[in-house]
Amino acid sequence: MSKIEKVLVTGKTHTTFSKAGNSSGGLDIQLSTPGNAKLAHDFKAIVPHPTAEQLFAGAWSACYTAAVELAAKNMKVTLPPDLAIDIEVDLGQTGDAYFLQARLNLRAPGLAQNVATELAHAADQICPYSKATRGNIDVVVTATTA
Repeated sequence: MSKIEKVLVTGKTHTTFSKAGNSSGGLDIQLSTPGNAKLAHDFKAIVPHPTAEQLFAGAWSACYTAAVELAAKNMKVTLPPDLAIDIEVDLGQTGDAYFLQARLNLRAPGLAQNVATELAHAADQICPYSKATRGNIDVVVTATTA
């Protein structure tokens, strides 16, 4: 695998767990213009659209979320109600070549750090998106408990 020398665009997702929320199966995506934070909610001169990195991070997040729930069940861990997952997917360049890299962070307030870390890595082993990218792109999996 080649290391990215220059990050061009980052797609980010923040996924929260909710048993009671939206049961319609709908997807709520807030769009922004990559690389220009002040245009995040002002689209007069441009048409907002998700980048491929945002879509990939979103799909990966949906899959990883299910994997976290399965891993927690297998480990007999009760998930905290404010559990969340942040995924960032970078499109970058090294020389003339383009590459992806990703960061997955499981936020599990109240769990012991070692349990949260084990849960994050167990979910990474289950998730089909993680399996598809393993060995193909650089991925860092972390867990935070605060």
